[in-house]
Amino acid sequence: MTGSPRDLADRESAPVGEETGGAEAAEPSEAATAAADPATPPTVVVASRPTILDALPHWLVRGGIAAWLGLGLLIIISLVFFATFKLVPVVVGLFIALVFTTLLQPLVSFFARVMPRYAATFLALGVAVGVVAGLMFYVITSVTDQWSTLADQFNTGIDTIVNFLEHGPLPLHLTEDQIFAQVHSLVVKGQEYLRTNAPTLVSEALANAGAVVDVFAVLALALFCTIFFLASGGRMWRWFLNELPARLREPVHRAAGAGWYTFAGYARGTVLVAATDGIMAGIFLQLIGIPLAAPLGVLVFIGAFIPLLGAPAAMAVAMIVALASKGFLTMIIVCLGVAGIGQIEGHILQPLIMGKQVSLHPVVVIIGVAVGTYSAGLLGAVIAVPLISVAWSVYSELHVKDAPVIGELPAYSEIRTKP
Repeated sequence: MTGSPRDLADRESAPVGEETGGAEAAEPSEAATAAADPATPPTVVVASRPTILDALPHWLVRGGIAAWLGLGLLIIISLVFFATFKLVPVVVGLFIALVFTTLLQPLVSFFARVMPRYAATFLALGVAVGVVAGLMFYVITSVTDQWSTLADQFNTGIDTIVNFLEHGPLPLHLTEDQIFAQVHSLVVKGQEYLRTNAPTLVSEALANAGAVVDVFAVLALALFCTIFFLASGGRMWRWFLNELPARLREPVHRAAGAGWYTFAGYARGTVLVAATDGIMAGIFLQLIGIPLAAPLGVLVFIGAFIPLLGAPAAMAVAMIVALASKGFLTMIIVCLGVAGIGQIEGHILQPLIMGKQVSLHPVVVIIGVAVGTYSAGLLGAVIAVPLISVAWSVYSELHVKDAPVIGELPAYSEIRTKP
């Protein structure tokens, strides 16, 4: 095809005028404008054709698009969970590395004021390892020093429990001979089970020996990632942003910043709350004369990391020790004291330390912990709340909110009566 660009523009625009009807008068002026100003590109009007979507109700079209988007989002989330379950050790290692990074980042930043970043990282890791080793040494020495006294107290406590079961107010009364007969029967059944299933148990033990190697591999991965996250995390994140298109860098950085702020607040807040609970529990148990107060305080500290489940489990262990060593009344006192510590945590420590960094309704927390527990066991219970918190913070950062509903909501009957 030959001709100037002006002739080609006139040929392309001529049929359009015939189809649209009323565009014929506009075409000479557009051609004259293009002739007067060669830099102006010709305007080509494409006639729109009706589609099947135009015949459907607007609400049905929007609902169908939303359904397809929801289905795609569900597929993506399912693929993420499937990949996570296939790579559980790697995910656990990265999660531990992120927790260590959030806890040690303030200390590394403090040391980095007077030394290089890598030297500050290794110094902070050494301080953390020293604190953990000192805590374990204190617990072990406490148990060793109180072991003889604790054995005598447990013997007395067991006699008290047996006497309570035999002569107490419970409708079920068991004599000492009946209790020891039941214990002896359980021991005999246990020995018979070991003899019968010895080959299976040995094979399972050998198979589970690999789990120890997996634990060390996960810890090594977490330590390796922690070092680089602390020493050069900023450069790593800058490199990732530079690999994205320019239009996505700012929203991705804002979303990641909101998620990291929430995750760091949850991790640091949980450690502070757990440490406060452990110290208060240890002091309380020491004041009322419960043996192994320090190890029980450490147990309360560890239990605080498991939402809704760890604290009751630690309280149950402390109550058993109190019952066996001091009697039923002391067990009740321990129960009330640990419950009081839980109230202080929920109403004072949590709002004061975490504030608005992690603001989830208790219903969301219990549902998240239940889903995490049923899907991934103890690991799911531990990571459910921080994952939900991070996801909600990212969504809140990127989501444009409309004006909130203020005042009392109208009843359904009032809505129907409106014209």
